[in-house]
Amino acid sequence: MASINAIQQQLSIPQTPNPLPGKPDSGPESFGKFLLEGIQEVNQMQQDADRAVESLFTGGDVNPAEVLTAVQKADMSFKMMLQVRNKMMQAYAEVKDIRV
Repeated sequence: MASINAIQQQLSIPQTPNPLPGKPDSGPESFGKFLLEGIQEVNQMQQDADRAVESLFTGGDVNPAEVLTAVQKADMSFKMMLQVRNKMMQAYAEVKDIRV
C-alpha cells in the first residue's frame, strides 16, 4: 500500500473525496447530466466541423489541415458516443432479462 501511495505522490494524482449520498451532484441525476453534457459536446464538435468545411468550400481563410482535424475529431467523438449507447443498451437488455 505504501508503494501505491508513493507512486500517486510522484504522479501528483489529485485525490477527490467520494461524494456523499445526499449531495445533489451524485446519483442518477449526475449520470444523466454527464451523458447530456457529452452529447452536447459531440453535437458542438459536429457543428464546428460543418462550419469549418463550409468555410473551406466557400473560400474562407482556414487551414485545410485544421478542417480535416475538426472533421476527424467530430467523427471519432460520434463513433465513441455510439459505442457508449450500444453498451448502455446491452446493459439495459441484460438487466431487463434478469429474473427475480
